[in-house]
Amino acid sequence: MKSRTLTIGIASYQNFKARTLAIARGEYKPSKNEPKIWFSSIESLAQVLSTKNQTLLEIIATEHPESITELAKLSGREKSNLSRTLKTMEKYGLIELKPGEGREIIPYALYEHFKVECNVFRT
Repeated sequence: MKSRTLTIGIASYQNFKARTLAIARGEYKPSKNEPKIWFSSIESLAQVLSTKNQTLLEIIATEHPESITELAKLSGREKSNLSRTLKTMEKYGLIELKPGEGREIIPYALYEHFKVECNVFRT
């Protein structure tokens, strides 16, 4: 199986906004290797990809839990806190949450590796 790597960018809000507007105006075309997800700081990235959350991603990728309930048992984390964390990770495109049996939700890891770029975009 091919290794899946997500490139994450770090840019100030102003630089990210300038980049987005340049793309919208047709003045800039991102290459396929550029980051797909952006954070405004190393600190905000660190909150989402904390050591605890990296462990969670590893459990999802290796154990393939069939529900958030099972993931809570495997990780030793509370289901309510876990649900919040997983929704944040899904918002950033790090995981996917799909309906399972009954009311269960199944978490899927979308990437095996993360690459972080801290380039400054200038228009």
